[in-house]
Formats: sequence, C-alpha cells, structure tokens
Amino acid sequence: MSEDYSSYNNRNIVLRELIGLRVRVLSCRDAKQAGLQGMVKDESKNTLVVDTGNRLIRLVKATSTFRFYAGRQSFVVRGDEIAFRPEDRIEKGMKYYKRREV
Repeated sequence: MSEDYSSYNNRNIVLRELIGLRVRVLSCRDAKQAGLQGMVKDESKNTLVVDTGNRLIRLVKATSTFRFYAGRQSFVVRGDEIAFRPEDRIEKGMKYYKRREV
C-alpha cells in the first residue's frame, strides 16, 4: 500500500511528518555524510535516523541540507528549518513555513 503524499508541498514540508520519507543528504558539515540516502526511521530534536539499507545513520539536522522525497515530489530543506522536536514542529516551524515559496 502506497502512502498519499498529495498534501505535501514545498511550503508545508517543514511542518509535516518526516518519518517514512526517503531522504538524500545534499550537504553536511561532515563531508562523509554528504550524498547518503535512505529512509527516515526516527527523528529527535537535533537528529534524523536514516536507514541506508546497510545500517542506521544518525544525521545532525542543523548542519545539513536534505532533499526529501514524498511520492513523485521532492523538496529541499535546510536542517535549521526542521531542527525541532516533531511534536513542536507545527508551532515553531511556522516562521519557516511563511518564508518558503509554494
């Protein structure tokens, strides 16, 4: 059964659930992590846990830029835009939501 990601867009991605989305690290302070890709398995305030197929990697949000894939769509997100606890993202992420283009 495939997920319905039709409600995801470039603006609201910073407010949405990230667990279960495919992700690629576009840039990161740790050069070894740039280019990693996989499925988001867990999330905390400061990190994403990504299953690369071989292992689980913990990525620091604030120092990275990600491309998230929701169905056929993809969205580039700076880590500082999502560096909140998942349950706080809607409240604290609104300032980024308002700045992003649709």
